[in-house]
Amino acid sequence: MTVRRKAREAALQFLFQDDFSAQGIDGGEAEDLTSRFEHFCVLYPVQKKARPYALELLSGVFEHLGEIDALIREHASNWRLERIAVTDRNLLRIAVCEIKFVEDTPDGVVINEAVEIAKRFGGGDSPAFVNGVLDAVKETLGKK
Repeated sequence: MTVRRKAREAALQFLFQDDFSAQGIDGGEAEDLTSRFEHFCVLYPVQKKARPYALELLSGVFEHLGEIDALIREHASNWRLERIAVTDRNLLRIAVCEIKFVEDTPDGVVINEAVEIAKRFGGGDSPAFVNGVLDAVKETLGKK
């Protein structure tokens, strides 16, 4: 498993946990993200090499949450964001952030990685759902 895959998985696990905390992503403060992620890494072993990229992804999600969620809402046909499974919603947030704001990873790789992580952490329909939403987001952004 690559360092970036581990970073994506760590970011997903952090966001999943964050959804169930008082500081959740919708109400948390981005300023204390670094300290909260460091605390998370103490409780859950996250490879040291994966931590910087995981934190970069988390920072991007927190900074651009409104824009990311708007793209997901637009392309998750017939699904309200709040009704999407927590794992799928957070995986989509990470992948949309990576597609839109991280320049050094090809979009196809981001989508493939998200689908593979959905197979591991999501439900039976998660990989197809994640793939469909991310393909639509990529097309809207005019990316290849």
